[in-house]
Amino acid sequence: MKVTGLALVPPPTAADLPQVTPELLASVLARYSRSNEGLAKILEKVDVAHPDESIDRILKFVDYGHASIGGLTGGLAVAVDNVSMWLAYKLFEISPMADGQESSTRYIAMDASNLPSAGELGMPGDLAPRWRELMVRAFAAYHAEYARLDELSRAEPGRVRLPKDARPAVVARIRKNYALDRVRYFVPLATRTNLALVQTSRMWAQTVTHLDSLPQPEAHAAAQAIREELLKLSPRLMRHSFAESSHQEQARQELAASLRLGLERLSAEPLADAVWVKADGATPPWLPESQPVGEALRHRANRYGQCGPAIRRMRVTFAWNNLAIAELRDLNRHRTGYRYTPLIQAGFYLPPEVPPAPHATLLGDQLALTRELLRRGSPAYVYSLLLGAQTPFEHGTHADKFIYEAELRTGMGAHFRYAEHLSAALNEFFKQVPEAKEWVVEGTAEPE
Repeated sequence: MKVTGLALVPPPTAADLPQVTPELLASVLARYSRSNEGLAKILEKVDVAHPDESIDRILKFVDYGHASIGGLTGGLAVAVDNVSMWLAYKLFEISPMADGQESSTRYIAMDASNLPSAGELGMPGDLAPRWRELMVRAFAAYHAEYARLDELSRAEPGRVRLPKDARPAVVARIRKNYALDRVRYFVPLATRTNLALVQTSRMWAQTVTHLDSLPQPEAHAAAQAIREELLKLSPRLMRHSFAESSHQEQARQELAASLRLGLERLSAEPLADAVWVKADGATPPWLPESQPVGEALRHRANRYGQCGPAIRRMRVTFAWNNLAIAELRDLNRHRTGYRYTPLIQAGFYLPPEVPPAPHATLLGDQLALTRELLRRGSPAYVYSLLLGAQTPFEHGTHADKFIYEAELRTGMGAHFRYAEHLSAALNEFFKQVPEAKEWVVEGTAEPE
């Protein structure tokens, strides 16, 4: 056996590794699959100084389609600045195989200057001033409640849990986060944020195709910008990344379903949320699972440890009926599996520390604008939502991924609502898989 490494950018200590472009890497590996020569022999025939000619020769030989080799390009990293929180949510939803990060609500500017223009979002012209004025008021409510809670946290030392012997800088940060995490429900979903995703060229082509097929102008602009950037790295494979009829039709039907359900359930009332979990541990009769659940879990040192096949094969679907978009944004970023929400406003969540009465007029006006956009069938209705809007959310995955998410989102420094939501989901999971309870570490969301 001989193992040869390939690096897109060789580390300084690996001078013997050839430096190749993403597409040359993909084509070499495609040729490798059609040969018994071994990788070293194939690399001898590759001119890394002229990668395009080498790619053409290889692809003529192997006759691979773009999708077949697109997954061999390695991780292509793309940073997307200054897009709405809605578009960031959508990018994570349609990129289930990507690794990525998004700017936290604790660190981005909460001001009307950090909003896209109404035109960029496809907001109907006659509603644009009304939308803008409502967003300004939402930010004002955010800052007013932050100032009030920040003052309370100083006046009432027991209000915020603090680590023993914490340094003044740590105390200040935890108090600040206490207030920020409870007022973010007033943040408009249209607020600009930044994100970065890493995935193969094949998955990028699917993502950009999906984006380009959505009805929102912001999605089309992002698709074009991402495509132009990726054409520098993977020109052949990104040619297949334009709007496509099946994606467009599914997007049309999903929008129609959201508009219908949104009008039926539109409300600013605070709704209780309930979790639903289905852990299906069944295995095919011809391939039974002989490993006990405890044996699949007990060897992990922490949430990054490997689970046994009894857990990796167990399918889990978990859902909430009324999840605030503030929490949906992060829960939506967990791989793998499929996540779904109609993205409606069935209710509006505010923490107990934030009284709803002073904000009744704001929420009533926000509700009226959302209703008008829904009634018109405008896809821009998503930009009238605030992060407190409660919507159904479902995630289907496998038990090892679910357990990782539950341990992470109840652990050190987790938002208080993540901890509540995932604690409830874990309790339902334990009812169905009681033997897992001894080995799954539910955190207490202690201060970071």
